[in-house]
Amino acid sequence: MSDESLRPFRAEQASPSWTTADDAGPPKRDAVRGPGFGWLQRAFEQLGAIKKLGGDRSPTQFAAFGAFAIRIGSAAIAFLSQPLFARLMGSEQYGIYAYVWTWALLFGGIIDFGLSSAAQRFIPEYHETGAMALLNGFLMGSRWLAVGAASAVAILCVLAISVFGGSLDEAMRIPMYIGCATLPFGALCVTQDGIARSYDWIGVALLPLYIVRPIGILVALFAFHLAGFPATAVTIMVATVLAGIVAAIGQTIVINRRLRDRSADAARAYDFQLWISTSLPISLSVGFFFLLSYVDILVLQIYRPPGDIAIYYAVQKLLALVAFLHFSVAATAAHRFSEYRATGQLQKLVDFYADTRRWTFWPSLAGVAGLLVAGRLLLWLFGPDFVAGYPLIAILSVGLLARAAIGPTERLLTMLGRQNICAIVYLAAMLTNLGMCVILVPQLGLAGAATSTSAALVVESVALSLITRRELAKMNSA
Repeated sequence: MSDESLRPFRAEQASPSWTTADDAGPPKRDAVRGPGFGWLQRAFEQLGAIKKLGGDRSPTQFAAFGAFAIRIGSAAIAFLSQPLFARLMGSEQYGIYAYVWTWALLFGGIIDFGLSSAAQRFIPEYHETGAMALLNGFLMGSRWLAVGAASAVAILCVLAISVFGGSLDEAMRIPMYIGCATLPFGALCVTQDGIARSYDWIGVALLPLYIVRPIGILVALFAFHLAGFPATAVTIMVATVLAGIVAAIGQTIVINRRLRDRSADAARAYDFQLWISTSLPISLSVGFFFLLSYVDILVLQIYRPPGDIAIYYAVQKLLALVAFLHFSVAATAAHRFSEYRATGQLQKLVDFYADTRRWTFWPSLAGVAGLLVAGRLLLWLFGPDFVAGYPLIAILSVGLLARAAIGPTERLLTMLGRQNICAIVYLAAMLTNLGMCVILVPQLGLAGAATSTSAALVVESVALSLITRRELAKMNSA
């Protein structure tokens, strides 16, 4: 589940050169009017002619700019809302919210079972091969499969909390129940995110979760405030569920309208065995990736009070600003990798991969420098106590820059069919993070969690870089 809370170490995908307004596959760009957020999407589309300038790299750079602009808008909303939440709720309630929402994000990140990433492999592939019946089947079947699986997981989570949650404080347990309701709608949005990005519809992919949902949370929370409800972890989770429903419905309407005009052929064929066998290893890889990203907060909850979790969470909000850069490039690159692979353009694949690394690292380095200068002031916005987290920025930035240095390498490997290797690397990095957290957090507190996470990210980045070099060398010699 993509999220406005903006975990700092996430990366995403997509943008194909075959998508044009006159293509028989994707719909005409003027055919869509999106509810609520359509005006912003159309504003991006009016600039579509720019994509025809500058060769193959221009469409990806343009789409990356669109993704980055949306994430900047999301960051602006976050820096209006998150410090407000922290001050209204107090550090304890804010810490509870951070912990519960981390669990929701952990499950939400894998709740589509890899179908979002699989979309960016199968949609370009089916389009290139003319397998329109399978394409139509995937566009519909992947969404129903994701929502059904997510609903089953949500029910199992409710049962698990009921059976094993007796040791949890009541203030923690009720928000966790509510968080389970976010999973089906999140799964739908994440799966549709992959579909939209496969057609280069960056606004449709990102606006619902990064703009519509956070604004919806603010609106709902403001309505609760007017109705006399206190600002607690419970009220903000209820607001999150309501906003997620609105975002999912709006995105579904827009995508269905676009896909309706995509092809006159309404036939559908379903290859669930292939889709599931491909997506589940991706889901396993993504699961380890999210565990790597969230294990620090989960371990902190065992050893540290909610107030400390709140400080750590606020630092991660700041680092998410730099992670936008990685996200923006990765969000527009994944199925470009798939396209070059499918058409046998190895040199273009290698050159494009080198470009993505440069586009990611140097801006990330500048962003980290800016945060080191302004970090104390930005943390003060959350409250005076949060300034104590400033040293964590430098520690966590080491891992962030290590990941930026290799660019969207994990997406390249996934598009090359090496998702199992990614899963092994993420498992190793996650276990590194977990083991170091268990050792260092009791001794060093927040600094121990930050050190563990950065070390794990360095391990991950070095391993992925070496594996990618080997894979590209094998392809070149074949």
